[in-house]
Amino acid sequence: MSVLEKITSRDAIALEDKYGAHNYHPLPVVLNRGEGVFVWDVEGKKYYDFLSAYSAINQGHCHPKIVGALVNQAQKLTLTSRAFHNDVLGKYEKFACEVFGFDKLLPMNTGAEAVETALKICRKWAYEKKGVDENEAQIIVCENNFHGRTTTIISFSNDPVARENFGPFTDGFIKIEYNNLQALEKVLDADSNIAGFLVEPIQGEAGVYVPSEDYLAKAKALCEKYNVLFIADEVQTGIARTGKMLAVDHENVKPDILILGKALSGGVYPVSAVLANDTIMEVIQPGNHGSTFGGNPIAAAVAMAALNVVQDENLAQNALELGELFRVEMNAFIANSSIVNKVRGKGLLNAILINDTEDSSTAWDICLALKENGLLAKPTHGNIIRFAPPLVMNKEQLLDCVAIITKTLATFEK
Repeated sequence: MSVLEKITSRDAIALEDKYGAHNYHPLPVVLNRGEGVFVWDVEGKKYYDFLSAYSAINQGHCHPKIVGALVNQAQKLTLTSRAFHNDVLGKYEKFACEVFGFDKLLPMNTGAEAVETALKICRKWAYEKKGVDENEAQIIVCENNFHGRTTTIISFSNDPVARENFGPFTDGFIKIEYNNLQALEKVLDADSNIAGFLVEPIQGEAGVYVPSEDYLAKAKALCEKYNVLFIADEVQTGIARTGKMLAVDHENVKPDILILGKALSGGVYPVSAVLANDTIMEVIQPGNHGSTFGGNPIAAAVAMAALNVVQDENLAQNALELGELFRVEMNAFIANSSIVNKVRGKGLLNAILINDTEDSSTAWDICLALKENGLLAKPTHGNIIRFAPPLVMNKEQLLDCVAIITKTLATFEK
């Protein structure tokens, strides 16, 4: 088969199945074009994208300003490595630091890389600034977290699928219950070797669990009390997804370390970043950390364009308003539904809880039916369906999507 030959969905899936590692279980749809809130499969069928590549495409598919920045930079200079300076990185670092209010930015490529980077910074800070004895630093994490799938990160996951047969695991992490301030303070008070508290402002992969209204602010205050770094993983929740530029902004919390990824590039290029102030970031010196592609000119140009789009198009406000509308409409359906128990979320990061067990196929079957009706979404944790459309969606489109979702759900009523 020629690489230029038109391919059917069945053939494309068969090729992946034969030649690709089976580390994902995708919905059976093969996409080849996207624009705004829509994607098209290879047969030409049009769909609403209600996942946004796990919130990487907040600015919509193929946003012309972001793609333009990519093309323009790619025609001039793509990569220097960090052995040399380039003329875009410093501009990007300054711009992003001013947007998010930090002194320094360390550029990486993927969300998991950025989390690993934050963990290293936190540990080094603990030894050099807090005075923790070497190799004794502990970092507090939350149960049901999702920060990636590297060996270190799965060491503090409690997802058996992510962990089984991948040990031995990395030490230095203490797990506590999410949204439990008493559990947090108990560990902080008992152990002087705590370096940091790594937390998702909303647990996305776990099923869009939104904590109590004052949880983040009080957790940050506890970290300050015990001289511990508050590390916010905003890879999925950041860049306007929840109705603010950052999810922590809902409680006016300033993290000590901020982790960004996904929509930092609008889904156009792998870009992630760790931000902190000088007193923390200065522990990183030449040779301590790096990446050949981290901070490359294309990434820098794309990220600046992606952030400009978020600001210029008021995507945070749009996410806030449409998210409220979505939950109102879904709650109206749920009031008379036996198939959906609950809708929860913030901004345009939402999920519905299907009235079935986690090991059932109901949520998957609903997503297959949604696909047939022109909307793409994906289950998480068996009986939860996450809904996260591009933030460029308008009210008319959202209500159209609600109609598709409720019509589809109605066919599953018991």
